[in-house]
Amino acid sequence: MRRYIEIYSIMLRNSLIRDLSFKANFLLWMVVEILWFCGQIVFFSIIFGNVDHIGDWTKWEVVLLIGTHQIIAQLFQAFFFVNVANVPELVRTGKLDSILVLPIDGQFAVSTKQFGLDSIVNAALGALVVCVSLFKLNVVPNALSILLYLVAICFGIAVHYSIMLGLAAASFWIVRAQGLVYGYFNFLNIARYPDVIFPWLFRLIFGWVIPVVIIANIPARLLIKSFGQPVPLMLHLIIASTIVFWLTRAFWKFALGHYSSASS
Repeated sequence: MRRYIEIYSIMLRNSLIRDLSFKANFLLWMVVEILWFCGQIVFFSIIFGNVDHIGDWTKWEVVLLIGTHQIIAQLFQAFFFVNVANVPELVRTGKLDSILVLPIDGQFAVSTKQFGLDSIVNAALGALVVCVSLFKLNVVPNALSILLYLVAICFGIAVHYSIMLGLAAASFWIVRAQGLVYGYFNFLNIARYPDVIFPWLFRLIFGWVIPVVIIANIPARLLIKSFGQPVPLMLHLIIASTIVFWLTRAFWKFALGHYSSASS
């Protein structure tokens, strides 16, 4: 474990040096993400200009949900997205060979190569929006709610990572799998919508089988809407995320077992 931590710290340092070497690109993408995030808040502000509630969600509860989704999506993008999205290209060109021969786990190697500092800044913006929403709602969460919220965010990131890695692993059989990966990255935006707007069958499928809907909804509910009963919500997230993670892990190993180098 210590060796993996040391390796990851080196990768983080190299990524930071690379990002700071191209400051204009760093600032541009940060501004683009901020504008996109603000656009989401404006969108729901327009909706709440005509309605008072969406299901059991009020305006500032939805804003908190959007902020939570921003934190999860941006942290996922910072630590994993670029790496996972690059897997199909590594497979297609045969560059995966040089990674697999390293004396570390192959999944770890392909998942932690790059890091995005700009996404960390945008995640902090999401955290600020969550704090403002709590102030507007006159809610002061207790220490347990905050702890569960932070843990739930980690599980939400794990769900995004697992699903995208599973799609990326399809590149061992599909020549161009980037479409699947980037398609899911766009699809994950449904996580920012209140779960109550979806039909029950949709919530069943995307709450358990492909647990995208619960990624931001459960952390937000744990913070402001658990009504003193956080256990069922937390168990749902833990069970669903654990299942999808280990299924992806098994599929990754299966895919590696059927991998034949494109460079050979």
